[in-house]
Amino acid sequence: MGEKRSVMFVCLGNICRSPMAEAVFNEVARQKGVADKWYAESSGTGGWHVGCSPDPRTMTVLKNNGIEYKHSAQQFDLEDLNKFDFVFGMDKSNVDLISRKKPSDNTKAKILLLGSFDPEATTTGKTNIEDPYYDADLRGFEKCFQQCMRSCQAFLDKYN
Repeated sequence: MGEKRSVMFVCLGNICRSPMAEAVFNEVARQKGVADKWYAESSGTGGWHVGCSPDPRTMTVLKNNGIEYKHSAQQFDLEDLNKFDFVFGMDKSNVDLISRKKPSDNTKAKILLLGSFDPEATTTGKTNIEDPYYDADLRGFEKCFQQCMRSCQAFLDKYN
């Protein structure tokens, strides 16, 4: 058996979208029987929440969908571009920031927009996974979950 492939999910603070994507990715990989072939982490471009647990609304939506998850927020490090095979930004600004700071073209990771794998994006044009942090209820978090689910399923269908 070969070495595991690896993915890093990146959003702004690593308490909403990227930890949700990490948890969803691990669950989808488990359901597809390929969890032993993949390693996933998540981080944020900013360090405001380092060491914190995910937003309680993220945890509620994951729990409502039968996903157990534990995480402590961490900040994205440019070294991650050589540790991971794929680095997924949750929106275009995350991808642009990582790409601008990228030290060279000789890094291991492919920097991609997670939502670009969402099959619904071909009809809606919505490839950004919007930040639900300022939403008053769970709707934005549920939408984020569904986008992550569709995107992670399509990504694993393509790369397995």
